[in-house]
Amino acid sequence: MAFAKISQVAHYAPAQVVTNDDLSKIMDTSDEWIRLRTGIQERRISLNENTSDLATNVAHQLLEKSGLSPEELNFVLVATISPDSSMPSVAARVQGTIGAVNAFAFDITAACSGFVFALATAEKLIKSGAYKKGLVIGAEVLSKTLDWSDRTTAVLFGDGAGGVLLEESEEEHFFGESLNTDGSKGGLESGASAVISPYSDGTEQLNPYMQMDGKAIFDFAVKTVSKSIKALVEEKGEPDYFLLHQANIRILDIMAKKIDVSRDKFLANMMSYGNTSAASIPILLSENLANGILKLGGGQTILLSGFGGGLTWGSLIVKI
Repeated sequence: MAFAKISQVAHYAPAQVVTNDDLSKIMDTSDEWIRLRTGIQERRISLNENTSDLATNVAHQLLEKSGLSPEELNFVLVATISPDSSMPSVAARVQGTIGAVNAFAFDITAACSGFVFALATAEKLIKSGAYKKGLVIGAEVLSKTLDWSDRTTAVLFGDGAGGVLLEESEEEHFFGESLNTDGSKGGLESGASAVISPYSDGTEQLNPYMQMDGKAIFDFAVKTVSKSIKALVEEKGEPDYFLLHQANIRILDIMAKKIDVSRDKFLANMMSYGNTSAASIPILLSENLANGILKLGGGQTILLSGFGGGLTWGSLIVKI
């Protein structure tokens, strides 16, 4: 029987760093206000690179690290809520740019849960036995989706991308999965477009920018998501590390208590990146492999968990 394993990991972020002090020059906020409430100190903001540019950089790194040729890839999946365009998909742009001529490609839209949903999907593709190798990338240029006069959202988000090469394995590496959606709940929206044509009766102009009910999303994370993670851990056993979506340092603090796990097991980097939505988990994974806390092939188990707009939330327990 075919199984899937993560064989390579990479990340990339725009070079431009925007600090909290930088933001205080263009809106009514302060470094102290942002840090105390979120833990965020700075974020990367794209000068001119679009989402597919960030994702393509990650794809090139994954191929270079693995020594594979692009022709060997069977699929490219990109999780994003900030595509270059509705069509073609970011994944198709990446596939074309890297020359993965034998791969099919599509985007997955599940907001901050996107990478987890995409990785779970890719694992099934390989487990089916029909496909052997593919890229799973989370990439966002959220700076283009923000209303920069709205300090409740503009201070939270950043741009970046991260991803993994998934390959066929003789051993099982994915040990636990919980994917969830509640489309009846709101609180986080972006990219709204009205029905306007010569034949429509609508003249309504919708707000296309990111809108968030911060308190509602915070409560959802610390209540619903922590309950879901706790149930998965109780069923499958406690992993070595928890890599959660990087939205707010306080969410991690509260979740550790609710799940009853040492806070030291929760890795964090939102201090340097802000909330990068679908990119946050793979960036965190890649950074902690680079700094030696995590090691590919070392037998460690990690829990990946995303949560966000939809509402969506999902967790995977993976042996790396």
